[in-house]
Amino acid sequence: MTDNKRRWFLAGAGSGMMLAAAAGVRAAEKPDSPERGGAEDVGAVEDLMREHGVLRRVLLVYRECATRLRRDRAGVDPRAIADAARLFRSFGEEYHERKLEEAHIFPGVLKTGGPAAAYVDVLIAQHRRGREITDYILAVTNKGSIASADAEPLARVFDQMDLMYENHAASEDTIVFPAWKAALTAAQLDKMGDLFEDIERAQFGHDGFEDAVARIGRIEATLGLADIAQFTASPPPRV
Repeated sequence: MTDNKRRWFLAGAGSGMMLAAAAGVRAAEKPDSPERGGAEDVGAVEDLMREHGVLRRVLLVYRECATRLRRDRAGVDPRAIADAARLFRSFGEEYHERKLEEAHIFPGVLKTGGPAAAYVDVLIAQHRRGREITDYILAVTNKGSIASADAEPLARVFDQMDLMYENHAASEDTIVFPAWKAALTAAQLDKMGDLFEDIERAQFGHDGFEDAVARIGRIEATLGLADIAQFTASPPPRV
């Protein structure tokens, strides 16, 4: 082997070793490694959307309770509804809306501009209306029982809250959050994910999402809503 060929060979071998070492480092840094938090690590947008999942479960409680209030007011547990409203307040309004969306997501979308920016004012107005509705739900349910005069107004409020927030969350999931994500680099998005985790732990002192999931599960169990099989649709009519 000539000196030139020997030098090329050694350089290639060295490069291969460096690439293999780099690949090993990347493999060690994958999300499933213990140092990185395991399979529980989630990105900022996934975190926002799974938090919406908790809030949607509260809305499902409201929707079912609206039906029950019209059918059998006495059979509705006001304490469980109040607990659902307090969960929506602490996890949804005070944390998800104020600390994440209004403090970080919406300003970023407004700065970027585009079609998603047109949604921000409406979304903030709906946040405010939702807080007014939560105040009302707590005022009615904290009386110890739901009075006959309160049953239909409360049911209508549940209907309106459900319709507003289902449209609200769907618009955020499919328009606003994707626009926010597209405006960030991978490094910026990773940094925002870390920031959101820090905010969550500062707010709740631990993993607020896990606590919220457990809490809504207990509320559903109290109201007899835990078994989702009961909500399976009937077969469609024969054509």
